[in-house]
Amino acid sequence: MAQSAFQRATVEPRKEVKAGAEKRARLRRQMYLAQMVSFILDAAILYLYTLSGTISVSGSAWYVAAGLGWTAMALILSELHFNDRFQDHYLTVPQSLGSIGILLAAIYFIPEVGFYFACIIFVVLGFGALRMSARQTGIVWAYAAIGLTAVFTLTNQPIAMPMGSHAERHLALLCFVTALGRCAFTGLYGASLREALYKRGNELKLAHAKIEELAQIDELTGVLNRRYIMRALNDEMARAQRAGTPCSVAILDVDFFKRINDAYGHPTGDEVLRGVAMTLAANMRVIDKLGRYGGEEFLAVMPLNSKDRARSAMDRLRQIVSELDWDPISDDLRVTFSAGIAQVRPNDAPEDILARADAALYRAKDAGRNKVMAG
Repeated sequence: MAQSAFQRATVEPRKEVKAGAEKRARLRRQMYLAQMVSFILDAAILYLYTLSGTISVSGSAWYVAAGLGWTAMALILSELHFNDRFQDHYLTVPQSLGSIGILLAAIYFIPEVGFYFACIIFVVLGFGALRMSARQTGIVWAYAAIGLTAVFTLTNQPIAMPMGSHAERHLALLCFVTALGRCAFTGLYGASLREALYKRGNELKLAHAKIEELAQIDELTGVLNRRYIMRALNDEMARAQRAGTPCSVAILDVDFFKRINDAYGHPTGDEVLRGVAMTLAANMRVIDKLGRYGGEEFLAVMPLNSKDRARSAMDRLRQIVSELDWDPISDDLRVTFSAGIAQVRPNDAPEDILARADAALYRAKDAGRNKVMAG
């Protein structure tokens, strides 16, 4: 059994890590395939320019080979999970630099349609900026700017967008329409990222709320732990003293709890504490607060309740607990509790009201237990 538990403790995290790596690889695969489609689209446009006699076959061939080769290499590294070694598993900066480098080379070697490739640089930079930090975006922008400056000012290449013939005008239109389409795709991708971040933010909020809730709960009994019931006491006392409204506090102690542990064992004692806590919580008002004060003691904070009303309510709870059926545990097990009540006074500190409630509790015990006393 111990070995099985150990195996589960080690295998489950490994499965989660593997599933996370596969999900990241799938997302990268989609991105690289989209990048390949982009280069293939460029290849189709360049082929049409080749047919119209605007550019040479060799110029379009090397561009397609470089673009698909670069993307294929990135895809292979991704499938080998090389990318998982890095915080940005998309390797956005290297990918952007490589793509922009190919486009800069295309402007230089295929200057007849150079303005088209310059437009695509804007798309690449905009797409990459969605996943890059400000510093990374600055680096990629500087790289693109320096490259464009070199091509435009240090060379004599006639960078253009031919419009001399009817066919060239239609091809130019096709170039700009496809560039606009990629801009639109970038916008949709950014929207999907925002939606994913929004969902993740909500998930984190829910997880944080769950953690906060668990931090407040006593693990054994399911009611508030000592820290949070004391915080509730402070809050309700301050509210009552500020508004001049009544507020009462009760300390409850399970009678002869040590005997129950000794006679039936600690697991039974734990079940008794859980049963008493659940019964109390189920029969108290929504505005009342119940917490485990320590050991077999519970603390109840009852706002808007005078001492007499609190005593009456606590006596009703005492009667309910005393009538609980414990036959599934033992035919002769009977569980009761004693309680001490105290009402908040104008100048009370928490320790003052707790001292009075504790003194009342001891009077209830001295009177034979299974009683409620007010102090």
